[in-house]
Amino acid sequence: MSQLDLADLQEAVIVATRRAGQKILKIYASDFQVGHKSDSSPLTAADTAAHRYLGDVLPGLPGGFPVLSEEDSALSYQERKQWPTYWLVDPLDGTKEFVNRNGEFTVNVALIHGHEPVLGVVHVPVQKTTYYAAAGLGAFRQEEDRTPEAIRVRKPASEELVVVGSRSHRSPAFQVYLDKLNGAYRLISIGSSLKLCLVAEGRADLYPRLGPTSEWDTAAAHCVVVEAGGQVIDVSGKPLRYNTKDSVLNPYFLVYGDDSRDWLSYLPDEL
Repeated sequence: MSQLDLADLQEAVIVATRRAGQKILKIYASDFQVGHKSDSSPLTAADTAAHRYLGDVLPGLPGGFPVLSEEDSALSYQERKQWPTYWLVDPLDGTKEFVNRNGEFTVNVALIHGHEPVLGVVHVPVQKTTYYAAAGLGAFRQEEDRTPEAIRVRKPASEELVVVGSRSHRSPAFQVYLDKLNGAYRLISIGSSLKLCLVAEGRADLYPRLGPTSEWDTAAAHCVVVEAGGQVIDVSGKPLRYNTKDSVLNPYFLVYGDDSRDWLSYLPDEL
């Protein structure tokens, strides 16, 4: 895809994620009810409202690409493996954070082309902040309607490492990884795809995810990290790829900015 095409799509997706965020905030301010999916994860009217809105808007953008959303993910791999390009959406990433009213939830929209995210927009409704990137166009952070600021990962990593981890999903392997760092670090616990965004903007050095995630959780922020000069790799050292298998679960992965350190060397012996 050309950079011109991506630039046009990027602007449209920024608008769409912000409007989805407005719908989410209306419900956030109300006395909303919490249901549960078949896997016992929470579901609210905000998830559904954002899903429906983005599901209506994205297929109408240039290219007419299909949409795979967390809230409509029953499509078979036999069908979606035919898609060279598609939208990958988490309409409300961090529903537990939404329910807990801590503001750490996002709207994630990525364009996947050739199994890689070539466009990513992460909108943070409570903060009125948007992170966005597209292949070859750089990564940016914009607060409300202010001038966007280019963001870059931190190289070299800080002497006292800043590590981000999940607020709601912490695995024993994650603690083993921290113990093996053999140095001073400061841990920031935060929800949703904000963890990747903190690495992308140089506020954190490392995000080891040694627990389950799905492809829609990472794709948009993955693009932001890469365009900001960082890496998102699995535990074999290869970049995360999308729509390559029947399961939409990601392998365990690491997100970092400073590529002069061997972050894989701190992995637990058994995963």
